[in-house]
Amino acid sequence: MVPNARASLPFLPTLLCCSAASLLLLLRWRRRKGLWKKVKEAQQRHDRGLAQMEKAALGFRKQNPSVDMASILSLSLPELSRKLRDGSLPLEQVFYAYVGKALQVTRETNCVTDYLQESETQLQHAAQLRQRGLLYGVPISIKDNINYQGYDSTMGFVKNINNPAAEDSVLVQVLKRQGAVPFVKTNVPQSLISYDCENLIFGQTFNPLLYVRSPGGSSGGEGALIGAGGSILGFGTDLGGSLRLPAAFCGICALKPTGNRLSKKGVISGILGQKSVVAAVGPIAKDVESLALSMRALLCEDMFSLDSTVPPLPFNEEVYSSTQPLRIGYYETDFFTMPSPAMRRAVRETKQLLEDAGHTLVPFKLDNINYFIFNLCVRGLFADGGTSFSSKFKGELNRSGIGLLLRLSGMPDWLKTLLSWITKPFMPRLSSVIRSMRVNTVEELWSLHNEIEESCHKFITQWKKLNLDVMLCPVLSPALPIGFPRKLPVAVSYTILFNCLDFPAGVVPVTAVTTKDEEELKDYKGHFQDWWDRILAKGFHNSVGLPVAVQCVALPWQEELCLRLMREVEKLTQEKNKLF
Repeated sequence: MVPNARASLPFLPTLLCCSAASLLLLLRWRRRKGLWKKVKEAQQRHDRGLAQMEKAALGFRKQNPSVDMASILSLSLPELSRKLRDGSLPLEQVFYAYVGKALQVTRETNCVTDYLQESETQLQHAAQLRQRGLLYGVPISIKDNINYQGYDSTMGFVKNINNPAAEDSVLVQVLKRQGAVPFVKTNVPQSLISYDCENLIFGQTFNPLLYVRSPGGSSGGEGALIGAGGSILGFGTDLGGSLRLPAAFCGICALKPTGNRLSKKGVISGILGQKSVVAAVGPIAKDVESLALSMRALLCEDMFSLDSTVPPLPFNEEVYSSTQPLRIGYYETDFFTMPSPAMRRAVRETKQLLEDAGHTLVPFKLDNINYFIFNLCVRGLFADGGTSFSSKFKGELNRSGIGLLLRLSGMPDWLKTLLSWITKPFMPRLSSVIRSMRVNTVEELWSLHNEIEESCHKFITQWKKLNLDVMLCPVLSPALPIGFPRKLPVAVSYTILFNCLDFPAGVVPVTAVTTKDEEELKDYKGHFQDWWDRILAKGFHNSVGLPVAVQCVALPWQEELCLRLMREVEKLTQEKNKLF
């Protein structure tokens, strides 16, 4: 017996290793099974919410068959607001008209994540308010990462399911005090660091203008819902174009304010603690006056008292309503992302309209945009080498939507240095992205912040040397096909620049892609003629009829001046379209 026992001893370590491996696999399987169960529960909750929306909308329609829902939905926000405040339009009619429309839109585009059932109670509360705010009775939508008490802010992560917010964000609190009725939350891409709109929990959101196209991101659910008329006013966040790109892709308007003009308390960030590239909360709507109305409502004592870090700057009506001619800087390309023919034409035609209206247009040359994108934006966002970003994905069931940035975040610095050196000869932009994602020391991070401040001051000096009021420039459009944004992270150059500078910026649709634009794409090469340029050219194809926007920019804290240029562009464009 002893010899046989001794003979079996060599197999004992193998047996223990196999047992341990089997146990680990079992634990992993059980954990994944638990995660999938959470996903299924969230999806079932989502389906119940849509069923509740249908029940509420159909119930109201059945009891009130004479209500003309179409006429309610056709009203602009200023018109709707006036009718609600003077009592000529009942709150219930407006609310259930939008509940029904939002349900229809989300069934077509998959943009709504939660029906805020408390909105029905909130509606009754709003009706009892003694003071009727500017948004009295207006149904509004909010992006997934804006906290609403009792509901998850998932950001597309399974780990955030069943983790409801303990209280409303300051934004939601102020909206409610102004009489607004938040009624749905909308979809986002996983982590928010993307300008597409897809995650494992709620799936892909589609562009309402063409379902094979992206609605943009990360406020893509807002873009789709408002673009299709399912909400009259929405709120999202913007770290690199996350409000402006969905607006441009879906043919509507959006404003990214200066980073702290509206409170971000209770709004979840894609990269917590990151200060180099400034995020902002802002409105998105079908027209500029709706954006202005929302800013009038929000820039109030409630906002300033609930979040004392927000400067007490009420909306400056005199600046917004002025009719004095403007001195407007402009550029057609940033020499980083070559504009599509339609983007370039949109700026040229808008420039001509503004000149014909009596404004002065001055060429503005962007200096060293590569430095802004790589040394300031990419390096700032991933100053820790991407550790904070990649840690969010640990234990998640699906991480495919982020692609390149996530893979680079998981690499050691020595490998990033090697890959940067290897790719530099044939793809210099990729090389620069990799190099910029290495870990910074504290001293290097402080130096980076100093560089950003100095670069901002230089930009403002150039601006003031030309005596500019505002700026006109391109914004990425038309909408790219679904899946393309993840292949083109650098194509946000037109928008992320103004997050780095922390300037207010908004977008206004001005034209649509023509057959001539499509023909001119045959000669599109890009500024670098690299893989990203070739992918972008492919994404621009087959876009005839899709909207194209321009971007309007002002100096920090001058949102009213930015909105004024946007309003002028919108008015001149509408007048031009009436002639044809």
